[in-house]
Amino acid sequence: MYRTHSNGELRIENVGQTVTLAGWVQKSRDKGFMIWVDLRDRYGITQLIFDEERTPKEMVNRAKTLGREFVIQVKGEVIERVSKNSNMPTGDVEILVKELTILNKSIVPPFTIEDQTDGGDELRMKYRYLDIRRNPVKNNLMFRHKVAMETRKYLSDEGFIEVETPYLIKSTPEGARDFVVPSRMNEGQFYALPQSPQTFKQLLMVGGMDKYFQIVKCFRDEDLRADRQPEFTQIDCEMAFVEQEDILNTFEGLTRHLLKEVNGVEVDKFPRMSFDEAMRRYGNDKPDIRFGMEFGELNEVAKHKDFGVFNNAELVVGIAVPEANSYTRKEIDKLIDWVKRPQVGALGMVYVRCNEDGTYKSSVDKFYDQNDLANWATITGAKPGDLICLLSGETDKVRAQLSALRMEMATRLGLRKSNVFAPLWVVDFPLLEWDEETKRYHAMHHPFTSPKPQDIALLDTDPGKVRANAYDLVLNGNEIGGGSIRIHDKATQALMFNHLGFTPEKAKEQFGFLMNAFEFGAPPHGGIAFGLDRLVAILGGQETIRDFIAFPKNNSGRDVMIDAPSAIDDEQLKELNLKIDL
Repeated sequence: MYRTHSNGELRIENVGQTVTLAGWVQKSRDKGFMIWVDLRDRYGITQLIFDEERTPKEMVNRAKTLGREFVIQVKGEVIERVSKNSNMPTGDVEILVKELTILNKSIVPPFTIEDQTDGGDELRMKYRYLDIRRNPVKNNLMFRHKVAMETRKYLSDEGFIEVETPYLIKSTPEGARDFVVPSRMNEGQFYALPQSPQTFKQLLMVGGMDKYFQIVKCFRDEDLRADRQPEFTQIDCEMAFVEQEDILNTFEGLTRHLLKEVNGVEVDKFPRMSFDEAMRRYGNDKPDIRFGMEFGELNEVAKHKDFGVFNNAELVVGIAVPEANSYTRKEIDKLIDWVKRPQVGALGMVYVRCNEDGTYKSSVDKFYDQNDLANWATITGAKPGDLICLLSGETDKVRAQLSALRMEMATRLGLRKSNVFAPLWVVDFPLLEWDEETKRYHAMHHPFTSPKPQDIALLDTDPGKVRANAYDLVLNGNEIGGGSIRIHDKATQALMFNHLGFTPEKAKEQFGFLMNAFEFGAPPHGGIAFGLDRLVAILGGQETIRDFIAFPKNNSGRDVMIDAPSAIDDEQLKELNLKIDL
């Protein structure tokens, strides 16, 4: 056998045993008469010692040829270390080597395989198989495994059945862009890679599977960010004969289970907040509620003076930044420059200093008196020592701008603590959203989301006011899951397609298989999908999902390790009946 023990396994009680170990050379130290080698595998590091007095000379000479990342096998005796290392689990012992076999040599790696490496992001992605040897990446992948296993355990115990759905499906016009796959056997026709298994899991409910889940790859051909990849993984779930409350309770349970088993954290409360309330209080539909700085709307107490900036604005809104009155004028000016960046888009910012003596000093003292500023402080919840920051403009834009400022200030003040977890359900989303470019309504979630029963009549008179029977689970300012109660009858689904601009012919072409299935007794059903990559990152105390994916793409959607995507040769193009003019 190649090894009797792993490199993280041996302890003081193993002293005197003869063992066989294998792994990679982390580093070696040659003192002439004695050589020490750190041997690494997935489980840890064990120190080897080659002693000219106790180790065969041939083995000592062989040890002198070892370089970083050589793959070796050793056999020897576990002995107690003279200089112990309390920072290593195996730091009380070392292996006095009797036999050394070089299994494979290595060229010098392009970066150091250590926790604090000298390799940049692109270089480490190009040699990702080497990066995985480092503890931070290795531990992230093991952490992801634990989250996935605990998810499967919880859902299986709750009676869910894992079912695989197809990867080669039909392209649909809604949502993000599809990745398409040409069919060799069906000339001129294409499969699409699934953005989600949505229609298939609904068909499973028609098939009576009752409780379904799948940890599944999904694909979207869209612009990338730090928390977005062209291929990503979902915890996809669906339940039959349920209402919204059933689903929320079930997946609160899953989230509690993961937080407890993976992080050792117990969370009791999952507050619920409507979409409208979230936008009003925090400026976005996935608010981080680990800290305050709630919005205060100031129209009634800010538009009564001759300050045109506020008087001409649709909304004047502010936040109280705790203990930020200590900011210098120069620091505040930099903050104003920050909100004026194109990424935020504000035209400026008004500020009010809340002094310890109960007085106020603002950038608009020319227009507002102490009583006015005191009213602003009351509405924003400002205390002495705080700094009130106010923005104004069109309602939707100014809320988004102030939300960005709120998150930025929370980051600067250290309020976004990665070991604190604050879940939140956001409910009652709009069913439809207007698209100025296409001049029609689009489904805010997807076209199978059920409207609130009491709002169905509004579809004909005021579609923008119709609320969806939908819900998102937010954790620490990130949407980790979203879903809805589905439309389960053909008439309502046809009505929905009509309001989304589908002709009956187009709806039948795209979704006829689902409409037909509904005629065979579709049960009431609903579901949710968690973004596993994002969930794992947040539970792991980070927000960048790439660190928790074994072989991620870069910000251009490329795999720089295997150089994909890439061109294919003319023979393949001909076989696929594709013609590309250069």
